[in-house]
Amino acid sequence: MGDVPLPVPPEVPRVVRSLQAAINEHDLEGLVSCFSADYRNETPVHPSRSFVGAEQVRRNWVQILGGLPDLRAELVRWAASGDEVWAEWDWTGTRPDGAPFAMRGVTILGAGPDGRATWSRFYMEPVDQGGDDVTSAVRDAVGPRP
Repeated sequence: MGDVPLPVPPEVPRVVRSLQAAINEHDLEGLVSCFSADYRNETPVHPSRSFVGAEQVRRNWVQILGGLPDLRAELVRWAASGDEVWAEWDWTGTRPDGAPFAMRGVTILGAGPDGRATWSRFYMEPVDQGGDDVTSAVRDAVGPRP
């Protein structure tokens, strides 16, 4: 991915277009406005990270945008059905210590009639460049064979 994100087609649902634009423009107010006041975030892989409310969105993004001044969000794929939007993302930037930042994953968003996200299931994870191969990862997940 280069410095300029790929253009988002107009058929992409407003909530995703607005979210990507706000991230790439580092527009905190625009970003927070993508979420309803009672927005509900579920993080199934890390349940203790789930939360309710746009104010927590604000607190999270103050830290993210403050720590990643060159953060870019690329929309890889998306699908929509009714008010539900699936978006696959590739987020990149540079951490304050100079190390590369990369997260990839999927967000599933419920969009209200005003185009704001009312809920999401968040599946974004840091990219593990030097992790185990698939055989080791499966063994670690299920444990050693009896």
